[in-house]
Amino acid sequence: MSFVLTAANYYRLASQMSEEAVQVEAERSDLTVSAGECQGTIYDRNMQPLVNREKKYVAVAVPSAIDCEAAASTALDRESFLHSCEKGRPFTYECKAETEESDGLTVFAVPERYSSHQLAQHIIGYTSEDTGVSGIEYAYDAILRGSGSENSVTYAVDGSGRVMLGRGKTVIRSRKQDTGVVLTVDSRIQELCEECGSSIKKGVIVVSEVDTGEILALVSQPGYRIDDIGAALDNEELPLINRALYSYSVGSVFKLVTACEGIEEGWQNGVYECTGSENISGQLFNCHKYDGHGLQTMTEALVNSCNTYFISLSRSLDVQRFRQLASDFGFGRDNMLCAGMVSSAGVLPTTEELLIPAELANFSFGQGKLTATPIQINQLTAAIAGGGELHPLTLVKGLTSDGRTITSEKRIPATRVIDRFTAADIRDMMVSAVKDNKKSNAYARGIHAGAKTSTAQTGRYDKNGEELCHGWITGFYPSESPEFAITVLAEDGGYGNEAAAPVFKAITKGLKKLSQVDTK
Repeated sequence: MSFVLTAANYYRLASQMSEEAVQVEAERSDLTVSAGECQGTIYDRNMQPLVNREKKYVAVAVPSAIDCEAAASTALDRESFLHSCEKGRPFTYECKAETEESDGLTVFAVPERYSSHQLAQHIIGYTSEDTGVSGIEYAYDAILRGSGSENSVTYAVDGSGRVMLGRGKTVIRSRKQDTGVVLTVDSRIQELCEECGSSIKKGVIVVSEVDTGEILALVSQPGYRIDDIGAALDNEELPLINRALYSYSVGSVFKLVTACEGIEEGWQNGVYECTGSENISGQLFNCHKYDGHGLQTMTEALVNSCNTYFISLSRSLDVQRFRQLASDFGFGRDNMLCAGMVSSAGVLPTTEELLIPAELANFSFGQGKLTATPIQINQLTAAIAGGGELHPLTLVKGLTSDGRTITSEKRIPATRVIDRFTAADIRDMMVSAVKDNKKSNAYARGIHAGAKTSTAQTGRYDKNGEELCHGWITGFYPSESPEFAITVLAEDGGYGNEAAAPVFKAITKGLKKLSQVDTK
C-alpha cells in the first residue's frame, strides 16, 4: 500500500506539527529558586560592619538529579532535607561549607545577617522575611533592602513543573553589599557597655559624645536571642523593646536642673539648714536623712542629695522660668534619634500644675508627675558637661554607597540652654559628688569623673510590700574637658549608688583603657 503526500496533506500536517511545537514550548517555563538576599550593611562610626559579618552556606537542590540519601550528609538538618526531597521540587537548605556542587546541587556562600552574639541588637533591630521590624532595620528598611541583591538559580521546567537540567541553569551570585547605613556607635565602646551592663537585669546604658551629641553606645537589658524571636515575644520582661526610648520616674538626677535654675537666678551662694523635713502647705516632705544634714551650701546639698534643700530652693524660683529651663533641656519633648526612631517625650508638668506647692516640691527633686527617658537624662548631662550647649542626641552619621565615603545626615543645630559659668559650677558639684562622697560607688582611684545618682520612687510594690525604685546615675568623663556623657538606669534595681554607680565606674575605667590604646 503506497502513501502519497499531496500538497494539501503536506500543508495540513505541517500546520498540525507547528501547533504542537508551539504548545510544547508554551508548556515550558522558567523556575527561579532564591538562595537568599544580601541586604545593605549597617556600619559603626569607624566603618566596621555590625551585620553581614559572618558567612553561612546555602544550597539549591533538585531532588530528581541527586542521590538524596547521600546528599543528606551535607545538610545541617538531615531530617528536614529528606522531607523536602520527598516533595520532589527544587528547594534550598543550609549546608556544610565543604559541600560540593553538581548539576543538581548549587552552593552559595551568603552573609549571615546577625552574629550569634549580636552587638547593639536593640539599635540594629531585626527583620522578618527580610523586612525590617524594629531598630535601624525598620527605620532604614527601604535603603537596606533596596541596596541588596539576590542569590538565585533559574531552571527550565516542562509543563508538569519538572526541571529539565539538559537545558542548563542560570546562576546569579550576589556580592557583599558595601551600600548601607553608618551609625554614630563605636563598636569598642558598645562592647564595653554591654559587658559592664551584664549585671543589670532590666535597664539602659547610654554613652554619647559631649561635643556632638552622637550616641557612642546604647544598651537595653534584657537582651534576646535573635534566632528565637518567638521566645522573646512570650517573655514578660519584654526584651524586644528598646528601653532607652521609654520614660521613667527619674528622681534626684533632676536636681541638676533645679540647681541650674538656682544659679541662673542668683541663689548659688545661699546656705540652707536641713532639719530632716519641710512642711509644704501642711504636707510633710522628708529628707532621706531623717535627722537632717544641718547647714549646707548648694554643692554640699547636691553631694548629699538633700531633698529638702531643693524643695526650699524651688520656692524661691520663678516657676515659669524653671519649667521653661526643663523644657529647653529636652524634658517633655520627644527625641528623633534618626528618621523612624523616636523616643518618648515623657511627662513635664504644666506651669499651672507647678503653681501647686506640693507639685513644685516633688518636681524640685524629680518626683511627682515628671518622667523622662534615659536619652533625655543623657542629653541633659551632655549639655552641662559641654558648657551649656545642648546637642540633640543622634544615632546615624549618614549613608554610604561604597563602604568608605559617607553622605552625612542633616543635623539639628546646637542651642545654648544655660550660661557656661553655670555649667562649670554644676560640673564642679558633680565632680565633688563622686570625689568627696566617701560612700560613692562611682569613684575609682585614678579616674576623674563627675556624676549624680538617683533612687526614683515608682509607686509600685513587690510581693513583700517593698516599693520598687529605679536606680540611676548620670555623669561625664573625664572631669577636665569632658568627652563622654554616661547614663545608667537600673529599672526596679533599687538604690542608684548600689545598682547603677558600679556600672558607671566600670565604664569610666574601660574608657580610660581605650583612650590609652588610642594614644599608643
